[in-house]
Amino acid sequence: MPDSCIFGVHMRQPILTLTMTAIASLLLTSSCAMQKFARKYYHKAKQDAPYDVVIIPGIPYSDSTNTGLIFASRILWSKYLYDHGIVRNIIYSGSAVSTPYYEGRAMKSVADSLGIPPEHTFAEIRAEHSTENAWYSMKMAHKMGFKKIAIASDAFQIKLLKRFLKKRCDNMTMIPTIYDSLHIDRNNWQKSLPPMDFKDYYAPHYIPLASRESFWERWRGTRGKHINFDDKD
Repeated sequence: MPDSCIFGVHMRQPILTLTMTAIASLLLTSSCAMQKFARKYYHKAKQDAPYDVVIIPGIPYSDSTNTGLIFASRILWSKYLYDHGIVRNIIYSGSAVSTPYYEGRAMKSVADSLGIPPEHTFAEIRAEHSTENAWYSMKMAHKMGFKKIAIASDAFQIKLLKRFLKKRCDNMTMIPTIYDSLHIDRNNWQKSLPPMDFKDYYAPHYIPLASRESFWERWRGTRGKHINFDDKD
């Protein structure tokens, strides 16, 4: 029986099939729960608005339906929050992780092109994992004098970060994406964003994260195990 690979781990075909089926089932059965979670925390966050700054975790740009749609939705959700007075400033966070372009800088540029005043958008380019998006951006926000901080992303990522935020980020307010508010055409999401030349955000000496870290090292990074919490910088 041939081997296959999922998330960087080689698996035999029967195990792969069972694993993918379990993942698909989990996503389908949890979609309603995720929507409920998103609306609960969005309305809770809205009652305590406005926030000095919101952190938007980065994701590489891609023409693919899945990655590109998530890229677009995170930027459009940040614009929605800004346009509706829920947040006053935005930090887009992300290093060059899976492509040779700084995610934070690329997302900031797209947001600026959509009409968010550039003096209210910032880029953090150190983070390589979601926990690092939250931690390094929080440290950056504190240095800029922002006190009331939130983080916004899809409900699945926010839920995964919940425990870390409570433990390490002073109960940073969570604002999950409400997709109904974005009106994105899932089959033609590109029309929602201006054309961009991402070569402007090229990272010199780029090496993909998957080539630098094993699967288990990346898993540790996702859990915040690479962060030096005693580092004052």
